[in-house]
Amino acid sequence: MQKQLIEQMTTWLEAQPETARIEAINQFRQALHAVSPFNDQPIDCVLWVKQKQIAPNDYNPNNVAPQEKRLLQKSLEADGFTQPIVVYKKDEIHYEIVDGFHRHELAKSKAGLKKQLKGYLPVSILQHDTDSVSGRMASTIRHNRARGRHQINAMAEIVRELTQLGWTDAKIGEELGMDADEVLRLRQINGLQDLFADRQFSQAWTVK
Repeated sequence: MQKQLIEQMTTWLEAQPETARIEAINQFRQALHAVSPFNDQPIDCVLWVKQKQIAPNDYNPNNVAPQEKRLLQKSLEADGFTQPIVVYKKDEIHYEIVDGFHRHELAKSKAGLKKQLKGYLPVSILQHDTDSVSGRMASTIRHNRARGRHQINAMAEIVRELTQLGWTDAKIGEELGMDADEVLRLRQINGLQDLFADRQFSQAWTVK
C-alpha cells in the first residue's frame, strides 16, 4: 500500500511544471512534518524558498575571511547545500536570515550557484524564540559561537542592545552561552557609561 501511494505521488509530481512541482513538494514536506515524531526539530522540514523572499538581518556579528569565503563557494559548487539557511518567517512569503548569511550571499551573487539552485534556497524555519528581535539576535549568536566565529565589537553592540531591551547579565549569559566575565568584558567595550547605567549608587558618591 505504501509503495503504491509513493508511486502515485511520484508520477503526479513528475507531471507538474517545475514551479508547481517545487511548491507541491514543499506542501508534502510540511504535511509530513506535522505528523513527524521529530516535528519539534526545524531540520525535520527543509523547504525550497525563492531567494527574493529571503533577506539578511542587520545585526549578524559573523565575519568570514576572503579565503574562507572562496572555500565556502567551492564547497557549495562541488558538494551542494548540505546545510539549509536558518530563517524565521516574517509573514506569509517573507523570511529573515538567522544563520547562513554568507551561503545566501554567494547563492544570490555567483552565476554557477544561481543556475544550480534555480533561484531558490533551502531553508529551515525556527518555530520559537523568534517573535522578538532579542530572541533572533540570541539565536544568531548561538549559531555563530557554535562555529567559533564572530566579531567582538559586533557582539558587544548586541550585548548593549539586549541590555537596553531589559535583559539582565544573567539572562544574556544563559541565552548566549557566556560566563559572567565574558558578558562583563563585552559590556566594557561600550564604555563605563553603558556598563553602569543600570547600577544604583549611594548618595555618598554625589559631587556637590
